Amino acid sequence: MGAAARAFLRHPTDVPIEVHAQPIQGRVGQRLMDVSLGGLACRSECEMDVGTHVEICIELVSPPFQAEGEVAWCRHRNGHHEIGIRFLQREDAFAARMVEQICHIEHYRNEVMRLEGRVLDARTAAEEWISKYAADFPSLRTFMSD
Repeated sequence: MGAAARAFLRHPTDVPIEVHAQPIQGRVGQRLMDVSLGGLACRSECEMDVGTHVEICIELVSPPFQAEGEVAWCRHRNGHHEIGIRFLQREDAFAARMVEQICHIEHYRNEVMRLEGRVLDARTAAEEWISKYAADFPSLRTFMSD
Protein backbone atom coordinates (compact mmCIF):
# COMPACT_ATOMS: atom_id res chain seq x y z
CA MET A 1 0.00 0.00 0.00
CA GLY A 2 1.64 3.25 -1.11
CA ALA A 3 1.80 6.49 0.81
CA ALA A 4 -1.03 7.98 -1.25
CA ALA A 5 -3.41 5.08 -0.51
CA ARG A 6 -6.37 5.53 1.83
CA ALA A 7 -5.38 4.75 5.44
CA PHE A 8 -8.95 4.65 6.74
CA LEU A 9 -11.49 1.86 6.44
CA ARG A 10 -15.06 2.93 5.59
CA HIS A 11 -17.24 2.20 8.58
CA PRO A 12 -20.98 1.49 8.87
CA THR A 13 -22.54 4.85 9.75
CA ASP A 14 -25.21 3.33 11.99
CA VAL A 15 -22.77 2.84 14.88
CA PRO A 16 -23.15 5.49 17.58
CA ILE A 17 -20.10 7.16 19.09
CA GLU A 18 -19.84 9.72 21.86
CA VAL A 19 -17.20 12.44 21.73
CA HIS A 20 -16.82 14.62 24.79
CA ALA A 21 -14.86 17.82 24.25
CA GLN A 22 -12.74 19.20 27.07
CA PRO A 23 -13.54 21.35 29.01
CA ILE A 24 -17.11 21.33 27.60
CA GLN A 25 -18.98 18.15 28.52
CA GLY A 26 -21.67 16.68 26.33
CA ARG A 27 -22.23 14.28 23.48
CA VAL A 28 -20.82 15.69 20.28
CA GLY A 29 -20.25 12.84 17.84
CA GLN A 30 -23.20 11.02 16.36
CA ARG A 31 -22.05 8.35 13.94
CA LEU A 32 -18.70 6.74 13.38
CA MET A 33 -17.46 7.00 9.77
CA ASP A 34 -13.89 5.72 9.51
CA VAL A 35 -11.27 4.06 11.71
CA SER A 36 -7.54 3.75 11.16
CA LEU A 37 -4.48 3.11 13.30
CA GLY A 38 -4.05 6.88 13.55
CA GLY A 39 -7.55 7.82 14.60
CA LEU A 40 -11.15 7.96 13.52
CA ALA A 41 -13.65 10.20 11.79
CA CYS A 42 -17.24 10.82 12.86
CA ARG A 43 -20.25 12.92 11.97
CA SER A 44 -21.14 15.60 14.48
CA GLU A 45 -23.91 18.08 15.20
CA CYS A 46 -21.30 20.60 16.34
CA GLU A 47 -18.19 22.17 14.87
CA MET A 48 -14.98 21.58 16.84
CA ASP A 49 -11.72 23.50 16.72
CA VAL A 50 -8.57 21.74 15.56
CA GLY A 51 -6.47 20.84 18.60
CA THR A 52 -9.45 20.34 20.93
CA HIS A 53 -8.83 17.49 23.40
CA VAL A 54 -11.66 14.91 23.34
CA GLU A 55 -12.70 11.70 25.05
CA ILE A 56 -14.19 9.04 22.77
CA CYS A 57 -16.64 6.32 23.81
CA ILE A 58 -18.23 3.54 21.74
CA GLU A 59 -20.72 1.69 23.93
CA LEU A 60 -21.72 -0.88 21.32
CA VAL A 61 -18.92 -3.16 22.55
CA SER A 62 -18.45 -4.61 26.03
CA PRO A 63 -16.58 -3.23 27.80
CA PRO A 64 -17.13 0.10 26.04
CA PHE A 65 -14.20 1.35 23.97
CA GLN A 66 -12.78 4.55 25.47
CA ALA A 67 -9.85 6.62 24.28
CA GLU A 68 -8.45 10.14 24.35
CA GLY A 69 -7.83 12.08 21.20
CA GLU A 70 -7.31 15.43 19.59
CA VAL A 71 -9.33 17.01 16.79
CA ALA A 72 -7.15 16.88 13.66
CA TRP A 73 -9.67 18.43 11.22
CA CYS A 74 -13.29 19.54 11.00
CA ARG A 75 -15.33 20.07 7.81
CA HIS A 76 -18.89 21.22 7.23
CA ARG A 77 -20.59 18.85 4.79
CA ASN A 78 -24.23 18.28 3.83
CA GLY A 79 -25.75 19.95 6.89
CA HIS A 80 -23.45 18.37 9.49
CA HIS A 81 -19.80 18.40 10.50
CA GLU A 82 -17.26 15.67 9.87
CA ILE A 83 -14.54 15.53 12.49
CA GLY A 84 -11.20 13.73 12.29
CA ILE A 85 -9.79 12.68 15.65
CA ARG A 86 -6.19 11.56 16.18
CA PHE A 87 -5.60 8.99 18.96
CA LEU A 88 -3.19 10.13 21.65
CA GLN A 89 -2.08 6.61 22.67
CA ARG A 90 -0.85 4.05 20.12
CA GLU A 91 -2.49 1.16 22.00
CA ASP A 92 -5.87 2.88 21.52
CA ALA A 93 -5.39 2.54 17.78
CA PHE A 94 -5.00 -1.24 18.07
CA ALA A 95 -8.06 -1.50 20.34
CA ALA A 96 -10.07 0.62 17.89
CA ARG A 97 -9.20 -1.86 15.16
CA MET A 98 -10.91 -4.63 17.13
CA VAL A 99 -13.89 -2.36 17.82
CA GLU A 100 -14.07 -1.71 14.07
CA GLN A 101 -14.49 -5.40 13.33
CA ILE A 102 -17.10 -5.85 16.09
CA CYS A 103 -19.06 -2.89 14.72
CA HIS A 104 -19.06 -4.41 11.23
CA ILE A 105 -20.40 -7.67 12.68
CA GLU A 106 -23.15 -5.82 14.57
CA HIS A 107 -24.04 -3.91 11.40
CA TYR A 108 -24.25 -7.26 9.56
CA ARG A 109 -26.49 -8.64 12.30
CA ASN A 110 -28.86 -5.66 11.99
CA GLU A 111 -28.92 -5.89 8.18
CA VAL A 112 -29.76 -9.61 8.26
CA MET A 113 -32.65 -8.85 10.59
CA ARG A 114 -33.88 -5.96 8.41
CA LEU A 115 -33.47 -7.68 5.04
CA GLU A 116 -34.08 -11.35 5.85
CA GLY A 117 -36.02 -11.25 9.11
CA ARG A 118 -33.49 -13.62 10.70
CA VAL A 119 -32.53 -13.00 14.32
CA LEU A 120 -28.86 -13.85 14.84
CA ASP A 121 -27.12 -14.17 18.18
CA ALA A 122 -23.72 -12.48 18.42
CA ARG A 123 -21.75 -15.70 17.86
CA THR A 124 -23.69 -16.74 14.75
CA ALA A 125 -23.48 -13.22 13.32
CA ALA A 126 -19.70 -13.23 13.88
CA GLU A 127 -19.28 -16.65 12.26
CA GLU A 128 -21.33 -15.64 9.19
CA TRP A 129 -19.61 -12.25 8.85
CA ILE A 130 -16.16 -13.82 9.15
CA SER A 131 -16.94 -16.44 6.51
CA LYS A 132 -18.32 -13.81 4.09
CA TYR A 133 -16.21 -10.70 4.70
CA ALA A 134 -13.13 -11.28 6.86
CA ALA A 135 -10.91 -11.89 3.83
CA ASP A 136 -11.73 -8.37 2.58
CA PHE A 137 -11.09 -6.72 5.96
CA PRO A 138 -7.65 -5.05 5.71
CA SER A 139 -5.08 -6.49 8.10
CA LEU A 140 -3.23 -4.43 10.68
CA ARG A 141 -0.13 -4.91 8.55
CA THR A 142 -1.85 -3.03 5.70
CA PHE A 143 -2.36 0.01 7.91
CA MET A 144 1.11 -0.18 9.43
CA SER A 145 2.89 -0.28 6.06
CA ASP A 146 2.25 3.44 5.40
